[in-house]
Amino acid sequence: MNTDLKQNVLIIDDHPLFRKGLMQLMQTAEEFIIVGEASGGKEGIALAHATHPDMILLDLNMKDMSGIDVLKALKSADIDARIIMLTVSDNAEDLVAAIRSGADGYLLKDMEPEDLLANIRAGALGKMTLNDKLTGMLARVLNEGSKPKSAKEAGLTEQEEKILELISTGKSNKLIAHDLGITEGTVKVHVKHLLKKLNFKSRVEAALWAHNKAYIS
Repeated sequence: MNTDLKQNVLIIDDHPLFRKGLMQLMQTAEEFIIVGEASGGKEGIALAHATHPDMILLDLNMKDMSGIDVLKALKSADIDARIIMLTVSDNAEDLVAAIRSGADGYLLKDMEPEDLLANIRAGALGKMTLNDKLTGMLARVLNEGSKPKSAKEAGLTEQEEKILELISTGKSNKLIAHDLGITEGTVKVHVKHLLKKLNFKSRVEAALWAHNKAYIS
């Protein structure tokens, strides 16, 4: 990712009118630079490889590929970008599928423009981007599963607990590494281990769990 204040953004959405409107909205914020727009999943994946964006705004339902399949392809290719789903679907199954596939956020297209831009800005800073309705929905779904009751029960090390707490505050791996005085690569290894111990597939799930448990050990 870029280390300066500018954020290179790629938009992948098969609705031309919404895509153009989103571009215009993003262009009102000087910190965002639109480096590409794609009308489908395959084109979007190719552009992600070509432009190396800091952030990708990804539609869920597209004609050539589903947003989930695009998300999985980008994650498996180790594209170093924050990926936020931008969709009309407030279906719990879609939300959970996106988060568990590695989405860094999930926003609804019917948000007010200023709220949408505020959430995108928060996402650019590494924060979890879900509105209150979706956060509550995801928390309920996560609580239905068989998960550890505490960090101690999960067997998290002291370092992993520290990293989990920082994840829950919305900090990126880079910021966590800076705070703890370790390398970003080391943080990634710890995150991988703590997700496995907690039986989660994404840091967003882990962050919500940590909030609900209030770091009880």
